[in-house]
Amino acid sequence: MTETYPLESREGLPEHLRVLAEKYPRDIWRGHGNFNELTAFWLDRHLMFRQVIDRIIGDTQAHLDGKAPRYGADLSRYTGFFLDQLHGHHTIEDDHYFPQFQRFDPRMVEAFELLDRDHHALDFHMNRLAESTNDVLRGLQANQRAIDHAAQLLEVQEGFRGFLHRHLSDEEEVIVPVVLEYGAQMD
Repeated sequence: MTETYPLESREGLPEHLRVLAEKYPRDIWRGHGNFNELTAFWLDRHLMFRQVIDRIIGDTQAHLDGKAPRYGADLSRYTGFFLDQLHGHHTIEDDHYFPQFQRFDPRMVEAFELLDRDHHALDFHMNRLAESTNDVLRGLQANQRAIDHAAQLLEVQEGFRGFLHRHLSDEEEVIVPVVLEYGAQMD
């Protein structure tokens, strides 16, 4: 039976899937001749996801500390933006980039299957994040501080951040090395 390496318990990209990541370590990516504007944009999107989840976690902690007067509006705005953009990003990857990129190197098919499973796992966690956020927003709309719900939301947000960071790092170590290895053939 093939190991599935679930996102929730994975500590990194499995060694046998690091074929190209070993050849192209992160510190040489931006200086490589096949590193292009699209790859830079894609990495910037990943950075934005990391920054937004950090922002909503910080806002929730500030609310719990009594220091977030615009918490409800910001929580709704940033979480909605985050979930919408993340869903769209994963859809483009699943429907366009992953099928295209995995054709270049049969050794990487299992890595793309892992990333696809990650996306399904993240869908579950995204729904949980949305539900927990809505619990807080309903409490705030009822003129409550919704402290219990906000404390639960903080746990969900922090867990999600861990899953997201793991997935994004692993995804970067699959995608960018494929671009660097096969960039000339991708045009």
